[in-house]
Amino acid sequence: MLKLKPNCECCDCDLPPASVEAMICSYECTFCQSCVNAVLQNVCPNCGGGFQQRPVRPATARREGVGLAHQPASRERVHSRHDRAAVRAFAAQHADIPPEVR
Repeated sequence: MLKLKPNCECCDCDLPPASVEAMICSYECTFCQSCVNAVLQNVCPNCGGGFQQRPVRPATARREGVGLAHQPASRERVHSRHDRAAVRAFAAQHADIPPEVR
């Protein structure tokens, strides 16, 4: 089950559960589209992987026992442990390698 983290780990902007701006890597590191494109160059600063748009969890339970009411999004804000300069350097080093072969 995805945690649906509430913020971008880079710029700390809010990414509510229904946000189509939220991007995640395979480890669920969460960033906004703006940071993924402008800062990270589609390189996760934590694992080196690429990003995909985070799925939206339905707010309405269309089936019994599912939806945000039953599996709420995380409220724990997460921040990158790497400073912006280190993130940019790491991204630049790996940006030319396609995510599927990193």
